[in-house]
Amino acid sequence: MQARRSRGAKGGHTLRLGRIAVGAAVLAGLAAAPLSAEPRHGLSIFGELKYPADFKHFDYVNADAPKGGRVSQIGPGGVTTFDSFNSFILKGDAAQGMELCFDSLMVRAHDEPDAVYGLVAETADVAADGMSVTFKMRPEAKFSDGTLVTADDAVFSFEAIKAKGHPRLAFPLRDVVKAEALDSLTVRYTFEGTLVRDLPVNVATLPILSKAYYTTHDFEKTSLDAPLGSGPYKVGPYKAGTYVTYVRRPDYWGRDLAVNIGHYNFDEVRYEYFRDRTLELEALLAGTIDFREEFTSKDWATGYDRKPVKDGRIKLLTIPDERPSGAQGFFINTRRDKFRDVRVREALGLAFDFEWSNEKLFYKLYTRTASYFENSDLKAVGPPSAEERALLEPFRDKLAAAVFGEPVSPPVTDGTGNNREQLRRAVKLLTEAGWTQTPEGVRNGEGQPLAVEILIDSPTFERIAAPYVKNLKAIGIDATIRIVDAAQYEQRIKEFDFDLTTERYALQLTPGVELKTFWGSQAAATIGSFNLAGIADPVLDQLIDKIVAAKSRAELVTGTRAADRVLRAGYYWVPQWYKGAHNLAFWDKYGWPAVKPKYERGALDTWWYDEAKAKALAAR
Repeated sequence: MQARRSRGAKGGHTLRLGRIAVGAAVLAGLAAAPLSAEPRHGLSIFGELKYPADFKHFDYVNADAPKGGRVSQIGPGGVTTFDSFNSFILKGDAAQGMELCFDSLMVRAHDEPDAVYGLVAETADVAADGMSVTFKMRPEAKFSDGTLVTADDAVFSFEAIKAKGHPRLAFPLRDVVKAEALDSLTVRYTFEGTLVRDLPVNVATLPILSKAYYTTHDFEKTSLDAPLGSGPYKVGPYKAGTYVTYVRRPDYWGRDLAVNIGHYNFDEVRYEYFRDRTLELEALLAGTIDFREEFTSKDWATGYDRKPVKDGRIKLLTIPDERPSGAQGFFINTRRDKFRDVRVREALGLAFDFEWSNEKLFYKLYTRTASYFENSDLKAVGPPSAEERALLEPFRDKLAAAVFGEPVSPPVTDGTGNNREQLRRAVKLLTEAGWTQTPEGVRNGEGQPLAVEILIDSPTFERIAAPYVKNLKAIGIDATIRIVDAAQYEQRIKEFDFDLTTERYALQLTPGVELKTFWGSQAAATIGSFNLAGIADPVLDQLIDKIVAAKSRAELVTGTRAADRVLRAGYYWVPQWYKGAHNLAFWDKYGWPAVKPKYERGALDTWWYDEAKAKALAAR
């Protein structure tokens, strides 16, 4: 699975999962099995595996799904261009879908919170002390050029990613001391430290790269050369920044494995790139693309009242999203001096009127986000429990008093747009923080204005940010919106060159070491990390360690709730919204299983091309 940016509920970006776990977002909670010191066909955390060693396929697939056809789609990555097929380094903008070209030792089951099962690896053997894991690899695994996938390739992949890979990929591997090939088909990873719970699965879900290929290709350079992989697809026709096609490999070595049955049903998967969501919608309605998930509430409410939808050629489908919704909001770059004072950050939050926006702009389709672990049992509610207090009390003198009461939640307005009470509170906070109200706006002691620029990469989001900017100006802040092209946006985000920007952190049901890349102090100082707000709190670092080291689900929940209280009291963001559903629009030529994977969208991973539907559609 590859770490990638994916679209948030409205104009933002989401950090979420692909097929092979190489990124911080996907390393969440996928942890070692209970220590048994014996080979197993899979790994899980806090419990047993759902599927036995001889399982035939996952329950959420159609084992008899036909192969064939094509699908063109707008990818979930929230990016509008690409210039490289190297998705493992910081440089460049990688194409979406590259995970289809690479296999890993193990892959996720999307109907379990945190289980993985063997792909290239037949078995995984976690040492009794948890300090190493050994994988036995399948002898039939091959790269697309026919060469064997060996333990040397697995070792090379780990070493290259840890030493030279994107910081988001390398950071979670810092406590993996080494990888070694015990023989051509056996690889062992050794760990150090005490926070090793997640490491067996972190390495199990790394992509396997060809060592031989990278002796003649520079791993650290961007490239539009199609890389050599062992996955079910290979790169086909493409035009940089416009589209990329992946072609299914009929000779794929792993096509009959239980973890792959019912997956990868399309002969051709194509990702289209547009710089504007309106153009995406028009492309769907015109038949230029086949499938799109709608993230814009206005378009979902009004944009599909068109002939292809009315006559049934385009289907609209809403399916539940049972995963934690995560944290979506305007994240405040606390690396900048003007945002160091927590009272300034709180004032910024008071100026956002969600209730008005939901009524006037979102067609009441969203719910306000309050927690960094929203829509899950990981979210802090009510006063701290005795167990939470036990974690928090040692740091009482370093924490805000609010941490020990009801968790900090965003303000609620009456939705009329008359939020004077909140704005008065915001002005008071700015004054307390040393900003003086003048006829020209608020000024600090040197007479400098409080300037706030909201960075976005799509005009679609401007209508959402504009009312917020209006309220910020009403309290004397020199607020503006800056729209930049996709390449500039990605570069500025990597370099933390922004005041406020929208992001969504899509969290796993069993969070783990990835929390350090989201909100840890080391990540705050690492260019290209996920810690956009620059959160650097030693107390939070220690709480995250407690989460990563949790030995039971109860301990983990206690840790996340305590961390949630600390994060929310820090006012590092202006919380936005979420919805517990996927809104899908597609031309009526596809089929899908009767059962949706509980913890994943399912589309298009388990869908297939329905030839009968396609013929009927063409005849209309």
